[in-house]
Amino acid sequence: DVSSPKHGKVDPHNMPHVGGNTWAGGTGGRDTAGLGGKGGPYRLDAGHRVYQISQAEKDAVPEEVKRAAREMGEKAFKQRLKEIQMSEYDASTYERFSGAVRRQVQSLRIILDNLQ
Repeated sequence: DVSSPKHGKVDPHNMPHVGGNTWAGGTGGRDTAGLGGKGGPYRLDAGHRVYQISQAEKDAVPEEVKRAAREMGEKAFKQRLKEIQMSEYDASTYERFSGAVRRQVQSLRIILDNLQ
């Protein structure tokens, strides 16, 4: 069961973690920032293979946990914007322009990776 969202512990060796509710950047777990899990405050990719839980499990997360996770994610987003000296308006403008060329940038990255 989910209890309350949290960032989670950071693994100093960046080992992959699947399931549980301890590690930040894990996959398929609960309550912590990561990918493919439930009840975490925000997505956090540590570069490992993603294990996805079912949509039914995600839908079963209590509304108060979802609300707390959204609030924590929003707070972390605003803190990050402050760190990089960006306003919410700047972020939305950046996202609008970035989204328009996202596919082309991804194609260019693939081409450059293959050239290396």
